Amino acid sequence: MTSATYPEEMPVTQARARYFENNGFGADGGYDDAFVELALGPVKIPFPNTKGRARAVRYHDLHHLVTGYGTDFASETAISAWEIGAGCGTSVAAWLIDLSAMGVGIVAQPRLTWRAFLRGRRSKSLFMEPFEPLLALSVGELRARVAVPDAEAPLRGRAVDALAFGAASVGGAIAAPIVLLGTLALLPLGLRALGKKR
Repeated sequence: MTSATYPEEMPVTQARARYFENNGFGADGGYDDAFVELALGPVKIPFPNTKGRARAVRYHDLHHLVTGYGTDFASETAISAWEIGAGCGTSVAAWLIDLSAMGVGIVAQPRLTWRAFLRGRRSKSLFMEPFEPLLALSVGELRARVAVPDAEAPLRGRAVDALAFGAASVGGAIAAPIVLLGTLALLPLGLRALGKKR
C-alpha cells in the first residue's frame, strides 16, 4: 500500500496538487475527462467519468490526503471500504463505485477491507460538506474535520459494525456486476477516448 505524507500546515490546494502530480493525474485531476484509466494490477481499462463520478472523486481525492491510503489496487479497495464505513452522503456514484470496489476488497484482502471499514465507521466523510470551502483549509484542519483514527490505532468491531459490514458486502455483490457491465459496454468508446488522449 502506498501513501504520501502531507504536512499538517500544508494548504489543501497544494497537497492536492502534489497528490495529482505524484499519481500522474494531470493538473486538474482529470475531472473533466470523459474516461479515466482504472488500473487492475498491470492492466489499465477505461472507466466512464460520469458527472456523478466526477463530483464524487473530488471528495474522494481529499479523503486520500487525510486517510493515508495510496492509489494502488489494494489502497483503492481499502479507501472504498473506508468511504462506505464513513458514508457517501447522497452521492449515488460514490455508493455504487465504492460498494463494488469494497466487494472486490472483501475477496482479495478481507482483513485490510474490514479494518478500513472500521476506520471509516469512526470517521466523518466529506461528501455532505460544501466542496469549495474545504480547499481553503490546511491539511491539519481537514484531518480534524474528518477525525480519522490513526492507521495503527487498535480498533474493535462491535456487533453493529459487523451488521453494517455484512449489509455493505451484499451491496458490493450487487454493485460490482453493475459497474463491470457498464464499463464493458462502454469499453470501445473508452479505448478510443484514451487513445486520442495519448
